Amino acid sequence: MVRLWQRAFRAESRPEAFHSSQFPPESEMLITVRDLELRPLHFDQEFQPGTLDLGVDATQRTALHARGQADLVEEIEGQRIIPDIRLRGKLQTQVELPCARCVEPVKYDVSSDFDLLYRPINADSHPDEAAISEAETEIGFYQGDGIQLEDVLKEQVLLALPAKMLCREDCKGLCPQCGKNLNQGSCRCEAKISDPRWAALESIKGKLKQ
Repeated sequence: MVRLWQRAFRAESRPEAFHSSQFPPESEMLITVRDLELRPLHFDQEFQPGTLDLGVDATQRTALHARGQADLVEEIEGQRIIPDIRLRGKLQTQVELPCARCVEPVKYDVSSDFDLLYRPINADSHPDEAAISEAETEIGFYQGDGIQLEDVLKEQVLLALPAKMLCREDCKGLCPQCGKNLNQGSCRCEAKISDPRWAALESIKGKLKQ
């Protein structure tokens, strides 16, 4: 994704948009250029826990609610018209991730606004500045007839997750020797001296005990 600052886009008046209630919940929702040529698309969708595959570590724990609007942004480049798809909205859900230190599961609430622009994969990556809003907009690409809403939401959830999840700031992690969760108490493993400057002294101490 490339983040660009752009000037405001003013769409021409179009027929009244329709609501995504025409789509059954959890259905695959393909947003196509053909549909957007007729009218903007307003969506208000809910995806139950586990609907979105977030990879090995992250798990969707509550229903994901997403609402917003998709518009067609047509740009003229030479003799051709480039059909860009602009997607704006908000999503909310709860995701479970392992703590980076003790690997215990941690629940994380995701609430994210998005303003995205998708261009045909064979188009120039830098659209006309007059075609985008003043807000920071993410530029991506689509292939074929359009974009799958589920794919967009999955990507936005993953982008909203912290790079390093901790169950608490002072998490003690796991013992590197026995693997015990040190937040639950200390273990009987001896602490190893990691500073190499003390290695020679430890060697002498061991010889004196012999």
